[in-house]
Amino acid sequence: MVKTLEQAIAEISNLSDADQEQIGRKLLSHVEKLRQLRSEIDKGIRSLDAGQGRELNIEDVIRRKNTKRAGS
Repeated sequence: MVKTLEQAIAEISNLSDADQEQIGRKLLSHVEKLRQLRSEIDKGIRSLDAGQGRELNIEDVIRRKNTKRAGS
């Protein structure tokens, strides 16, 4: 385990059980999101390596993203 994580866990161990539980749940959720993101990145890389990539128009990507936000 890296030193920073060890220090964080030591600090967390001084908190109440409820706070430790909440932090633990948030940490596990964060780790799961990272795993999912890494899986999606790996899938994208495999797709590119297989020649399945396509050219993007960055203006279209930004426009679609901004349109989604406006609808939220």
